[in-house]
Amino acid sequence: MKIFKGKAFFFKSILLYLLLIIVISIISINIWENPIYDLMINTTIKETPADNVSLIMIDNKSTDTYRWPWSRALYGEIFEYLSKYTNAKVMVFDSIVKNLDKQHPPSDDKYFFNTVKDSKNYVCGFIALKTKYEDISRGLEFDKQFEQKYSININDNRIKNYNKESLYSSLAIFPEEYYKSVQNTGAVNINSSPIDGVIRQANDLILYKNKYYPSLAIKTYLMANDTNSITITDKYLIVDHTGLKIPINNDSGDIKHNIKFYKQTIDSTYSHKTYSAIDIINSKRLISKGEKPIIAPSEFDNKIVVVGANSLNVEDVLETPISIKQPGADVQATIIDNFLNNDFIKPFTTIQNIAIIFITCLISIAVILSIPFLPSLITLIALAVIYIIICIICYSMNYAPLVITPIAVQLSTMVFGYSYRFVLEGRNKEKIKNAMGKYLSQDIMKNVVQNIDDIKLGGKKANVTVLFSDIRGFTSMSEKMTAEEVSMILNEYFSEMEPIITKYNGVINKFIGDAVMAIFGEPIQDLNHPQNAVKCAVEMLKKVEQLREKWLFEGKPKIEIGIGINTGEAFVGNIGSEKRLEYTVIGDTVNLANRIEGYNKVYKTNLLISNSTYIQVSDIVDVIKIADVTIRGKSKKMDIYEVLRLS
Repeated sequence: MKIFKGKAFFFKSILLYLLLIIVISIISINIWENPIYDLMINTTIKETPADNVSLIMIDNKSTDTYRWPWSRALYGEIFEYLSKYTNAKVMVFDSIVKNLDKQHPPSDDKYFFNTVKDSKNYVCGFIALKTKYEDISRGLEFDKQFEQKYSININDNRIKNYNKESLYSSLAIFPEEYYKSVQNTGAVNINSSPIDGVIRQANDLILYKNKYYPSLAIKTYLMANDTNSITITDKYLIVDHTGLKIPINNDSGDIKHNIKFYKQTIDSTYSHKTYSAIDIINSKRLISKGEKPIIAPSEFDNKIVVVGANSLNVEDVLETPISIKQPGADVQATIIDNFLNNDFIKPFTTIQNIAIIFITCLISIAVILSIPFLPSLITLIALAVIYIIICIICYSMNYAPLVITPIAVQLSTMVFGYSYRFVLEGRNKEKIKNAMGKYLSQDIMKNVVQNIDDIKLGGKKANVTVLFSDIRGFTSMSEKMTAEEVSMILNEYFSEMEPIITKYNGVINKFIGDAVMAIFGEPIQDLNHPQNAVKCAVEMLKKVEQLREKWLFEGKPKIEIGIGINTGEAFVGNIGSEKRLEYTVIGDTVNLANRIEGYNKVYKTNLLISNSTYIQVSDIVDVIKIADVTIRGKSKKMDIYEVLRLS
């Protein structure tokens, strides 16, 4: 039963520990891991690897020159400059055109649309929406036209069955003239974290009406490499014929990858070289006049150029790990740079992270259970520091393991492990204490436990009462019985005597064959120890009468006991050697109690007490005085008393 209880405690502890680890891991991954991820990104962030992408931004300088909202003619001038005077590889318009411009002349829209139509390397953004179309028939027709014109060749070679439920119900519809002009478009949908709203992943392909469409960045890369074919596997999005393999997240309808962010410029605004839109417009006008431009067209040769807006009048910003207000165009440029340089953050797989957590648990448990507290604590702290350093190295090499979750698991394991160890040690100590209590008095055990750090040889002199009891004629009686019968009688006898002695604050010092030696007054402090010793003896005699009747009925031999009691000063404490101690009472008081008990045989009595004890208990007992008894070892005769009853 005890073994069963021990196993039950162990298995319950294991289940509780596993539950704790699962809960801590879920909380950590969903709440704590994201800010630590951002910290690691900022700790290991590097410069943009190459000057392949440039930004043209409608900034404060631009809106100070032309009040917002801008005429579409101004956009037309920017793209005319890029398409007519530069050798830009791709022109990216990070904006969505939903309606015709009602605030400016129609000619402005026409100029912009014609410029776009003539620019074969122009790509703009579209956005998928979660709301349904207001005009269902128009929306369905636009969906059909959109698929025919802008879909790309996607080979889905995934083996696993992934979630293919689209998040979107409609598209922002292009004005008809714009739709006819635009040859290339990509989605600008970038979904932020639902927990803290930070952008950490890019939507590379969005799933709309059971069909994948490229993001603005992917479409830009396809155009830059003159291809229109993509292959999806369980782990990668592969742009065919280019060697680009993007490590992707397949968990949701859209296909995503973790963005590798780059260090921003001194003014902490952009990660890429940036030009003011108004300078581009003025440069185009100067060139058309035959004058030297502000920005030389050669600045954009063989580059991808992203046009966007970020000013006090029109703020297109996103919260990312490196900035709470990173311009959206700069984020698009960053994603494009990820593709151009095959530069990605590669998160550890779920299996790899589970393996790290599992190994962390095993190592932590092994250290806690096998090494003393302080060394194990130092070891675990050192291991945590080493793990953080390893994580920093991994992030610098573009790998992203879980950082805080294994540390949180280790901390939880430490709390649980040390608690379990404490409880287990307490249970073991209690078992030892209970086991030793069968050899020593429970009260002596308590005294030892309370003074566990101060156990030594020595003791003190104290006034105590010593009680000796002995079974009459037991030696000759035992010769007629088997060893098992002797053991049964003695065990039952001692089992009945022990609680009586304990009841009166007595401590059994030792069993000597069939005799019992008990002490009153130490180690249990009791001012009435003489009275309690006598009361104890009287009750012991009554219990023997009950046992005698019981044993006679059972066919066992009749027994009688004699008890001797003496009160006086004795040495109480530990005697023996440094390696083997015994808590006992020694001195003339003990010897006299033993010899008084022996006189029960002489006077055919059951309970004899010394004169020193009688003086203390005379008011509670009826006695017969036995005068002038010669005690062996004593030069003078002394009086002893037979206790008849408690008065």
